[in-house]
Amino acid sequence: MDPGQGRFERARLQLGAGSALGARLTFLFGLLLAMSALTGWYTGEGEGTTVSVIGWHTGTIGKVVLLLGLVAVLIAALREFGIELPPAIPESLIAIGIGSVATVLVLVRLISIPDTFFFASRGVGIWISLVCAIGIIVAGLLEASEEL
Repeated sequence: MDPGQGRFERARLQLGAGSALGARLTFLFGLLLAMSALTGWYTGEGEGTTVSVIGWHTGTIGKVVLLLGLVAVLIAALREFGIELPPAIPESLIAIGIGSVATVLVLVRLISIPDTFFFASRGVGIWISLVCAIGIIVAGLLEASEEL
């Protein structure tokens, strides 16, 4: 056996050992969820201009969605740095919980447009938020299946 071959083999194993697909997807969808709260959830025609209302300005729900996305990113990042939660609190369960709460909150804003923005219709940002929230649930389920 070539001595150089073993060295490359170990490096490859170390790179793949720390990150599972579920954790990567949780990080990705969490980051996209946080960013989508800063995109246009509602758009409408004003007096000669197009008006866009970002998720942050829709009230507490937009701010909570941003926070939930950041928490999902934090959990995945902590795992990459070697900091793990206690075994009684699986990361997959937290990801599923974050995704579920975010999905419900986005659905509330999707169904009920705030009265302040009566002129606006749903923008692309709220649909991206919904897809990312559901993506966090799927990533948590995938992570749970990897833990077994």
